[in-house]
Amino acid sequence: MTSATPQPLTKPAVSEEEVELLLQIGLRNRWHPICPSHFVQDRPLSLYRLGLKFVLWREPDGSLHVQDDHCPHRGAPLSLARHLGDRLACIYHGVEIGRDGTVLRVPGNPGCKLEGVKAVKTYPSAEVAGAIFVYIGDALHPEPVAFAPPPQLVSDEYDRFLCYTEWRTPYRYMIDNNLDPMHGTFLHRQSHSMSTGDTAARFRARKTATGFIFEKVTQRDVNFDWSEWCDTGALYARLEIPYPKSVGPGGNFGIIFMTTPITDRLNANFFWRNRKVQGWQRNVWRFLYRNRLEARHWHVLEQDRFVAEGIEPDANEREFLYDHDVGVARVRRWMRDEAAAQIAALAAAGQPMPWEKPRVTA
Repeated sequence: MTSATPQPLTKPAVSEEEVELLLQIGLRNRWHPICPSHFVQDRPLSLYRLGLKFVLWREPDGSLHVQDDHCPHRGAPLSLARHLGDRLACIYHGVEIGRDGTVLRVPGNPGCKLEGVKAVKTYPSAEVAGAIFVYIGDALHPEPVAFAPPPQLVSDEYDRFLCYTEWRTPYRYMIDNNLDPMHGTFLHRQSHSMSTGDTAARFRARKTATGFIFEKVTQRDVNFDWSEWCDTGALYARLEIPYPKSVGPGGNFGIIFMTTPITDRLNANFFWRNRKVQGWQRNVWRFLYRNRLEARHWHVLEQDRFVAEGIEPDANEREFLYDHDVGVARVRRWMRDEAAAQIAALAAAGQPMPWEKPRVTA
């Protein structure tokens, strides 16, 4: 009696088209910021993000809920619903949806089979540093992964200000921008903090426990000299810019950057500007930031927006990258590898792809 020779397992082939489809709507199995916390007040809010349409609403005690913005009866937007405190009542036919997506009541047909069914997808959510985060999983990872926000957003050792913008450019161009320290020396050269330093620096990339750092080897703490790509359950870039003592205590000025696609040509950007300050120094820093620095920082962001919105969506097909662009090339490869891995796992399990659901395009 002979046994069959085991056949080697092969991963399903993943096409470039599939990778691009997933990257356009955003990687799954991560926590994504979708809007500032203050956007959600006493009325339901509708948002398009990551190829999905959400409704966000709060209970009277402030508890936040994020759900699909579709009534299970006829698909009317739940963002138009009457807010009944602990539930939403669809404006179209009065169907009442609870915090976990269960249909609590069908006024037009009491006792129908829809009652008691969890018919509206509800997403895990959290509020961190003034922003609402939502976990978006794929069919293989419906339960949220661990989320470890950077200490700059949650530690009492730091103070931070959230700057939120929506720009008409592919979100991946904004990731490129923040993994490109050299653009600060040129685009922002006239700003208060980036007027010095070498214009022909040498760089290196090195791995970290959560991603990689792209840094200048010819200078440190002079200008925008390094940027770090991190994956800690959410994806973000971290960087620092040195400040003179004349702009207050706290050492280097830090930025935590995250971006979320709204459509293929519109993105939501989150910049947390932070410094390591405590006690009376925190009060001094906050005063100086609001009165002397905030307007300048908006000016720097406006320079980034002006260029980013002017870059055509297919500009990366005509690029000629050089040594200063290793950080850009590396983060692009990281994202493509992650997208390919997610697609291959779904295909092997016979599960649907994220883009097969209705999504928003520009």
